Amino acid sequence: MPYCIGLTGGIGSGKSSAAQSFKKLGAGVIDVDDISHDLTKPGGAGMAPIQLAFGADFVAKDGSLDRVKMRELVFKHPEQKIRLETILHPLISQQALSLMHSSKDTYVLLVVPLLFEKNTYLQYLQRIAVVDCSEKTQIERTMKRSHLTESSVREIMAAQISRSERLAHADDILNNDEGPEQLNQQVLALHLRYIDLANKLTQ
Repeated sequence: MPYCIGLTGGIGSGKSSAAQSFKKLGAGVIDVDDISHDLTKPGGAGMAPIQLAFGADFVAKDGSLDRVKMRELVFKHPEQKIRLETILHPLISQQALSLMHSSKDTYVLLVVPLLFEKNTYLQYLQRIAVVDCSEKTQIERTMKRSHLTESSVREIMAAQISRSERLAHADDILNNDEGPEQLNQQVLALHLRYIDLANKLTQ
């Protein structure tokens, strides 16, 4: 398995932007959200067990997961969220670990929004990078991107570990309050550092 770094951050922090910057520089990027979407697309490996557990009402006309309907259900009934996670999380982790093991990249960046909350991947990581910004920025970005109310965003944030806890677990911190240029400069510095660390590991 190559040198592995976990990338995480709170909602609206800019994890996806940071991951794209790393990818452009040549890092191997594995995003568990992308895997989840792949599993719940038409014909995805997660759709048959989801339909069996929740019924055909939660399958869209094209055969993919009806995300709006499922989101409404899990917000109203937290136990249904656990039920969905019981189906998807083993499939996601199996695929993520398979991609990590088979990667030929100098290092792999594993993007996991709930890295600390779920504790599934920590044992496989050499370092952890956290994308961070102020809570005000998180709320503004998420409201703009996802068209959610402030109270809805705060509910999501409350379900994640606190910003201070997340930062306490970080080996590296990417500050994303100022925008793309500042973030890209930090990504480049870390990319070079990770290549150096990965190369030292194989020497």
